[in-house]
Amino acid sequence: MPRPPSPSIPEKEFVYGALKQSLRLDGRAMLEMRTPTLTFGPELGWVECALGKTRVLAQVDGKMVKPPPERPLEGIITIHSELSPMASNEYEAGRPSDQEVTITRMLDKVLRRSDTVDKESLCVLAGQRVWHIRLTIHVLADAGNMLDCACLAGVVALKHFRRPEVEVVGDEVTIHHPSERAPVPLSMHHTPFCLTFAFFPDTSTPPLLDPSHLEETLSVGLLSVALNAQRELCVVQKAGGIPLAPDDVLKIVDIAVQKVRELDKTVEDALQQDWAGRNVEVR
Repeated sequence: MPRPPSPSIPEKEFVYGALKQSLRLDGRAMLEMRTPTLTFGPELGWVECALGKTRVLAQVDGKMVKPPPERPLEGIITIHSELSPMASNEYEAGRPSDQEVTITRMLDKVLRRSDTVDKESLCVLAGQRVWHIRLTIHVLADAGNMLDCACLAGVVALKHFRRPEVEVVGDEVTIHHPSERAPVPLSMHHTPFCLTFAFFPDTSTPPLLDPSHLEETLSVGLLSVALNAQRELCVVQKAGGIPLAPDDVLKIVDIAVQKVRELDKTVEDALQQDWAGRNVEVR
């Protein structure tokens, strides 16, 4: 598949000139995010997240499996992301792009390795039965900053998911249908969110938050910061690009703390609103 055409020289000059004056093509401020829109599906753990025209679908499912012998007391969490030509004609089916690999690795660091979900709570019978939680991310449309959108969708899907209630008597495990007993939420240690900042060749141009596709293309460096509302830093990732001074990184982290608190409130409000109209309790 041929590479998409790069932005023309007049287009580059116009965008760089506007950004130098702290103006963006979509009218946002430099440190303003697109408002996230969360849509919940009929099933628990099915969430579609939209940041502007960037849309990501996250789905969580669980099944009971035998744990690996080296970790008999912990459940298993796997994350799979898929970037198909549906998201953009830049991607090919069956051939993972660099961006897909980057997103999968970052999601693995943010959601699995930072212990977002308590893995020991997923153990049902030590060494014999544990829950295997699988998070699948489908990118439906790429209009820039897929990583933040995918991370937000993944976190909300994990918070929205409910696993069936389990009863253990001796070595016998009984899984109760949701119609018999109310399903149980996952035990989560914290709720991390990812924020991406773009940097440009002219050092007088301030960094911007939540870059669009064109801004991502024209940037010379991206810095992704993952943290929670309690100011706990989980991941800082900078894949190449221009060098940054430590003070610049600390400024970005301070900005991210405020934005994450706003995101956390948005997510909690959306989940409460969904639960208000959903009946999952046993009558």
